[in-house]
Amino acid sequence: MSARHDLVIVGGGPAGLATALHAARAGLDTVVVEPRPAPVDKACGEGLMPGAVRSLAALGLAVPGVPVSGIRYVQGARGVQAAFRHGPGMGVRRTDLHGVLHRAVLAAGVPVLPLRVAEVRQDRAGVSVPGTGLRSRWLVGADGLHSRVRRSLGLEVRTRGAPRYGLRRHYAVAPWSPYVEVHWGSDAEAYVTPIGPRLVGIAVLTTRRASFTSHLEGFPALAARLPPDRAVTSVRGAGPLRQRARTRAHGRVLFVGDAAGYVDALTGEGVALALVGAEALVANLRRGTPGRYEADWRSATRRHRLLTELLLRARLQPALAPRIMPTAARLPRVFSAAVNALA
Repeated sequence: MSARHDLVIVGGGPAGLATALHAARAGLDTVVVEPRPAPVDKACGEGLMPGAVRSLAALGLAVPGVPVSGIRYVQGARGVQAAFRHGPGMGVRRTDLHGVLHRAVLAAGVPVLPLRVAEVRQDRAGVSVPGTGLRSRWLVGADGLHSRVRRSLGLEVRTRGAPRYGLRRHYAVAPWSPYVEVHWGSDAEAYVTPIGPRLVGIAVLTTRRASFTSHLEGFPALAARLPPDRAVTSVRGAGPLRQRARTRAHGRVLFVGDAAGYVDALTGEGVALALVGAEALVANLRRGTPGRYEADWRSATRRHRLLTELLLRARLQPALAPRIMPTAARLPRVFSAAVNALA
C-alpha cells in the first residue's frame, strides 16, 4: 500500500507541533493527530531555558511571558543563584506556549485531526494508523511520557528506583524574584516560576504520594507567600516522570519529546530538548538519513541527560540529598557553570 502523506505526527504538544512546523517548512506533507482540543495544558514548571527561547525565536514565534534571569536554589534561610549568561529564559503559561505553536502549525497548512491513536503498523513502504485511514511514509511518536505508540511497538524499558511525580498550581501573586526558585525540602522540591505580572506557577517534584497542600506545608516560608485564596487553578499532576525507550528510531517510526525518553524535570530542560529533537528529526528526514536521528538525538541531549541523571541520583540518596543545596552555595562558580551548561 502506498503512503498518502510524508509524515503523520501522533501527539499535538510542543514536541509534535514543533516537528510539524519544521516539516511543513521543509515541504513535507504533514498531518498531526491530537484528540485533545487546543490549547492543551500539562503539569509542568512552565520555565523555558534560554535554549528553548532561542529555538522558538528561530521558528519566528513570539511567546508571551516573563523574562527569567536565572536559577536560584533555596533551603531554609540559605540561597545561591546563577544568572543565565547568554540571554534570558522565560516563564510562560503552558497554554500560551501551546496556543502559539498550534496557531503557527495551522497557518502553515498542517491539519490537526481530533483522533486517538492506540497502535501503529508499519511495513517496508510506510506506516498505517488502524481505525483512522491514515498512512504515511514516516510516523513520529510525540505522544508524551506514557506514549501509546512506544508501548504498541514494544519499545518501553522498565525503570528502576523510586518513581517521581509532579504537581502544579498557579497563584495570583506578584513574582518576588526574576529567577526560577528551587526550594529544597526533605523529600520534595518546589519550583517557583514567574509567569505574569501577578501570576506565579508552583510545581512540586517528589517521590512521596501526597496532596499538593501537604507538600507545600513542607516549605513554610514559601507557603506564607501563597495564601490559599490566591490559588487560581486546580492542581494538575504527572508521572511517573522517568521513562525509557529502547530507541528513538524504529523502522519508519521516530520519537521526539518525552516519548523519546525522559529522565526527570529536576533541571527543567524538557521543552528545550523537545525543540532541538524536532529540528534534528526533520533535518534527517529532509536529508534522507533517518537512521542518523538516533545518534543526533543522543549527541544533542547527552549533556542534559548526564547532568540531570547525576543530580537525580544525588537527590535520591538519603546521605547526599541534604548536601546538594549547601554544596551549591559553597561552590557558586561550579553551580553557575552547571546551570549554564543546561541553558
